[in-house]
Amino acid sequence: MVSEDIRNRSNPTGGHLERSADPRSWEKLQDHLLDLSQPLHFSLDHEADFSLIEPGKKAGSENQSIVFTPDLPVSKLGDRSFQSTHRCHAALYAGSMANGISSPEMVIALGKHGLLGAYGSGGVALEDVNTAILQIKSALPDGPYAVNLLNSPFEPGLEDQVVDLFTKHRVHTMEASAFLAITRGLVRYRVQGLNLSSDGKIDIHNHIIAKISRKEIARRFMQPAPEKILVELVQEGVITQQQANMASQVPMADDITVEADSGGHTDNRPLLCLLPTMIAEREEVYKTFPHLRGLIRIGAAGGISTPESALAALMAGAAYIVTGSINQACTEAATSLKTRTMLALADMADVTMAPSADMFEMGARVQVLKRGTMFAMRAAKLYEVYRAYNSIEEIPAKDRDQIEQKFFQRSFEEVWKDTVTFFEQRNPVQITRANQDPKQKLALIFRWYLGLSSRWAIQSTEGREMDYQVWCGPSMGSFNDWVRGTYLEAVDNRCVVDVNLHILTGAAYLYRIRILEAQGIQLPQFVKTYRPLKPIVPSAPKATYSAGLS
Repeated sequence: MVSEDIRNRSNPTGGHLERSADPRSWEKLQDHLLDLSQPLHFSLDHEADFSLIEPGKKAGSENQSIVFTPDLPVSKLGDRSFQSTHRCHAALYAGSMANGISSPEMVIALGKHGLLGAYGSGGVALEDVNTAILQIKSALPDGPYAVNLLNSPFEPGLEDQVVDLFTKHRVHTMEASAFLAITRGLVRYRVQGLNLSSDGKIDIHNHIIAKISRKEIARRFMQPAPEKILVELVQEGVITQQQANMASQVPMADDITVEADSGGHTDNRPLLCLLPTMIAEREEVYKTFPHLRGLIRIGAAGGISTPESALAALMAGAAYIVTGSINQACTEAATSLKTRTMLALADMADVTMAPSADMFEMGARVQVLKRGTMFAMRAAKLYEVYRAYNSIEEIPAKDRDQIEQKFFQRSFEEVWKDTVTFFEQRNPVQITRANQDPKQKLALIFRWYLGLSSRWAIQSTEGREMDYQVWCGPSMGSFNDWVRGTYLEAVDNRCVVDVNLHILTGAAYLYRIRILEAQGIQLPQFVKTYRPLKPIVPSAPKATYSAGLS
C-alpha cells in the first residue's frame, strides 16, 4: 500500500477551465495538473485553444480533438519491479554516504514514508555498523532499507566482517559501491540468500544494488557469480552445492546504478551518455546469458537533484533514480550544521576532484566541495609527494615543513604513532607491511589526513575548517538554484523525505505537462515549472500533502 505522504492531492477544484490569459485560470489548471491521481481530458481546436472537459461530459464541438493526460502518481514512475523487490513505494532511493553521513535517522525517516534509503557504513567502526543495523531494523522491521558495503581492496578481511553482520541480522538489500571486481564477500552474501521454492523456482532473498560507472565492471555484476569463487565457497562449506548451481541462473546484482557525475567516487561522466551505454551493455549480456533477461534493472545516479533531471533520467530509460549530494544537506544527515550550510551555499562550479582516502595508493579520486575549504589542494599535494618519493626521509625539508605545520598541524612521528594505534585494533597487517616498506608507511601517514578530514567536517572540528573534506557533486548547486526563494533555501528546512518527494512529484507533474505539449497544448513557462513552495512532509508522517509551483 502506498504511503499516505506519497499519495497526491485528492481535492481538485473542478469546473470548466477556459483557455485564458487570466492568471487565476492558469492557477486553476495547475491545481488540476497537480492532482496526479486524476486523469485529465481537454478539448483542443485548430487554433490551439483548449478547455478542460469535466468528468462524464463530452467535448463541445466536432471540430475539436480530445487531448488526454493519464493519472500519474509518483508510484507509477520508473520500474514497478524495483518497488516490489525492495518493498518501497517509489522507484527512487537515497544513496549512501560514507562515515555514516546517511545515518540510521535518515534511513528510518525515508523508510517510514515508503522510500528506500541506504545507510553509509563505509569508514564506520564495525561495532557502530552493528548498532546502526539494529536501530534501523527495530524501526523498520519490514523495511524498506539498505546498508552499504564499500569496497576495501586493502582490507578484504574488513569487507568479510561487514558481510558477516549482514548475514547475522538478515539485511536483505545491500548497496555495493566502489568495487573494481566481484569479491568473495559479495558472492557469499548473494548466494547465501538463494533458495529453491516448492514450485522449483529460485527465490532471491539477498539483493544487491551495485553503483557502477564503467562498462567492464557493470558487466561483471550483470553476469552470474564467478565459478572459481563458488567452488571455493562450496569446498569450505560456506554455501551448498545446490546454492552454487542456482547462482549460475541469476545475475550478481538485481540493480545496476549508473553513477555519473556524482559526489564521492566518480568518473565525472555525463549521465545521458552513460545511461544508454549501460542499457546497451545489458542487452549484450542477455545475448550470452538469455536466461537472465528481465532480472537486471538499470538505474541512474549523479546529477539527480531537480524534477527536470529526475524526469530526464527516467525518460532516458532509467528504471529508478538515486539522490545523493542533496541528502547530505538535509537535517537527518549525520554531519555538522557548518557543513550543511556550506553545501546549501554551493554553486554547480564549486566542486573539484581530490585523492581518495580508501584507495589513495591506486590514485583513485573523489569529487568534493572546494568552496570554503582547501582540502582538495592539500590532498593533491600529498599525492604528488607520495608519487615523487619512496620514504619520509626523501621528502625535501620545505615540503615536509609545509605538510607538518599547515596540513597535519603535527609531526610525521606523531601521526605515525596515531596510525599504529588505529591499525593495531583494526588491521595489524597494515603496520607489518608499512614497517617493511617505507613507501607504504608514507601512504598510511598521508591517509591519516585524508581519512580524518571527512570526520573534521562531520564533527565541525574547530581550527580544521580549511581541511574539511565534503563529498559533493554539481547537482548540489543545481538543487540550490531550484529552491532559491522557497522555504527549502534555508538549510534547517531541508528534510530528506520532503526533498525527495518534491523531486518525485515535480517529475510526475512535468511528465504530464510534456504529454499535453506533445498533443498540441501550449502552456506558459510558469505553468511548466514546478518549485517546492510548501512542505509535503513538514514535520510528522501525517502532515497534509501540499505542493507548489512558481
